[in-house]
Amino acid sequence: MSRHTRVILLVEDSDDDADLTLRAFRNVDCKIVRARDGRQALDYIFALGSWAGRDANLPPALILLDLKLPCVSGLEVLRQLRQNPIGQHIPVVVMSCSTEQADITASYDLGANSYIRKPVDFVEFAGAVELIGSYWLVLNQLPASEGGLP
Repeated sequence: MSRHTRVILLVEDSDDDADLTLRAFRNVDCKIVRARDGRQALDYIFALGSWAGRDANLPPALILLDLKLPCVSGLEVLRQLRQNPIGQHIPVVVMSCSTEQADITASYDLGANSYIRKPVDFVEFAGAVELIGSYWLVLNQLPASEGGLP
């Protein structure tokens, strides 16, 4: 991987959904770091706990966030992320099975950049993830200080 390989933080407690996401990103030049719950996600983002040695000034280029997580919910991850200067501009795509309007509204109110309902079919899921990767890692431009490439 090149020095400029972007990191995607996949926050997903389901092994099946995580495996599908990893398979869908297999042809994308990125490194995927998985957090199995909201606490692990916050630790990675803010370089705490087992991630204390990581440079918090090198944020992930994209966070794929499930809402229904153990320890700390996806909505609470969003809340803490957006309250901290480190996480204010990291693109966050909520990927959830929930179609509840309250979950969708709360996600956007807390600063999600996109809300996508996880498709059940792998081909649909892989297509959706490929589009997400193409947009957020190739087309979208972040400020250099927020993980954009120089």
